[in-house]
Amino acid sequence: MREVKRKFATILASDCVGFSKHMLGNEEKTLDGLNACRKIIDAYIEKHGGRIFHTAGDSVLAEFDSPVESVNCAISFQEAIFERNELIAAQSDEKKLIWRVGIHCDDVIFENDNVYGNGVNIAARLEAQCAPGQILVSRLINEQVASRIEAISRAAGTKKLKNISNDFEVFTITTTNTDSIIDTRTPEEFEEADRTHKPTLSVLPFTNMNPNEDSSFLIAGIFEDILTELSMVRQLSIVSRQSSVNFAGSEDDIEKFVSQFDVNYLIQGSIRSSGTKVRVTVSLVEAETKEITWSKRFDRDIDDIFEVQDEIVRSVTQAILGEIEIASLSRAKRKPTGNMTSYEFLLKGKEGHHTISAEANANALEMFDSAIAADPENAQAYAWKACTLGQGLGRGFIQRPFEEVLPEFNNLMSSALKLDPNDFECHRLLSAVNAMSGKLKLAVEHGKKAHEMVPNDPRILQQYGEALLKTGQTKKGCDLMLLALEYDPVAQGQTNSDKRKSDAVFGCLMDDRADLGLKIAEEIDQKSAQTLIFIACLAVSKVGSIRPYQWLTDDLKNVDLDNIEVAIEEMGKYDVVVQSTLREVFLDHIAPTQ
Repeated sequence: MREVKRKFATILASDCVGFSKHMLGNEEKTLDGLNACRKIIDAYIEKHGGRIFHTAGDSVLAEFDSPVESVNCAISFQEAIFERNELIAAQSDEKKLIWRVGIHCDDVIFENDNVYGNGVNIAARLEAQCAPGQILVSRLINEQVASRIEAISRAAGTKKLKNISNDFEVFTITTTNTDSIIDTRTPEEFEEADRTHKPTLSVLPFTNMNPNEDSSFLIAGIFEDILTELSMVRQLSIVSRQSSVNFAGSEDDIEKFVSQFDVNYLIQGSIRSSGTKVRVTVSLVEAETKEITWSKRFDRDIDDIFEVQDEIVRSVTQAILGEIEIASLSRAKRKPTGNMTSYEFLLKGKEGHHTISAEANANALEMFDSAIAADPENAQAYAWKACTLGQGLGRGFIQRPFEEVLPEFNNLMSSALKLDPNDFECHRLLSAVNAMSGKLKLAVEHGKKAHEMVPNDPRILQQYGEALLKTGQTKKGCDLMLLALEYDPVAQGQTNSDKRKSDAVFGCLMDDRADLGLKIAEEIDQKSAQTLIFIACLAVSKVGSIRPYQWLTDDLKNVDLDNIEVAIEEMGKYDVVVQSTLREVFLDHIAPTQ
């Protein structure tokens, strides 16, 4: 039997508030700020006799022998970081970051250099409940330090800690200086206010000026390529392709669209092609005033279309932001092939993929094969064929077992990544297939790579967010899924927002956002058995019963209980604690009513 080393220890958990959103705004400056803060935090942990046993991005976990030293450590580095923020407040080239701290003591397990157990979990849960700048401690810590530190200890009521307690007594620790640090807003209110207010841009489908509709695939392809490249500009928020296509039409439709997505700028354009010649006309329109900010006409050979796309992106970025900061574009290989025949087959395949039917799916696969045959080094053709295979399996267009298709999928992905390691579509797809195969760590790795390349793509936000949720990174995962809903309420291939909202409900369940989850859930028209058990769990978490929610009880009367049980079993693949909670809600609140 393996010997388990146990010890009573004090655990300090800390992280940076709104870090992921800071990263979306400016990666380099945020990392510089993080490193500066970590130098402060790490030094004080060492000074007070602590030991860091785990870090992940912006989070720090440390263990102390003394509760007093842990609290003094937290006070010291919160004051030091506050002073740093005050000094750089007037400097635009540095990032002001705010931290929160949770502290608890308990009997924990030591294995190698890591620490496990309830003490770690509670400290992390306390930190997540903090207001920005706050230090929250458990009653056990407060009893140990209240008379031994030069600080003020105030009762902060009780907190509901995920999977731990519904009634956990907590205290806030402040000094004269740290009292002014604390932002009294809730973490949710702070992050909403702290969200980077980036201009929102929509690219409307380009008008086909050709009488011959055979060129529609070229027009759609150029439109999509420009949209993708703009999605890589971190200083912009981009309305998704599907949402733009759904709402682009009459003037009334556009007015509604601008209002719904709070659009600041619109890109409108037209394309006319004749033989090897192409004319692209593009205008950047300020949505509120309807004034044209920038406009240009390009008359080029079709072989120069990629250079035209680059110039449009540069010009639009400069016109909106006043400067060109599009370094992330260099991470992606924008020109998939120098062979225009291969490129045309690629665009025809993508057109079929977006049509979403069995016939179109089969035709798309043929087009991608033709693209590969014309240019075996066209990396995107391999990636999009893999994507179309996944679409065919997921929607029932391809009647083959997943296990049978998986080797072909993996070969396509391998070929695509070998040719272009920076293809974000490849990493998005690999995240999805690894999640389906239960390889959640790989799902997160590939999701992160895709997100770093294209931070505004709702498909990536959704996939990466879900992978994070399933690996316990619930806060960031939920944030990303909510962004996917915000950017793209109606996902590709859907007729309404039910799918995105159902995904958001799952995110809210995993991150204990009952109020928001129930608000979103009420707006879902068609709720699956899986979504209903998630909603029921949120309702019980909030009020202890499902009965106050008549719309929920009505929907549950019409659902097959066997399907709910299947959903509960599925949850066990990645979170047995949540699975247990779902089963308890099912047995106590749903099954007895039917």
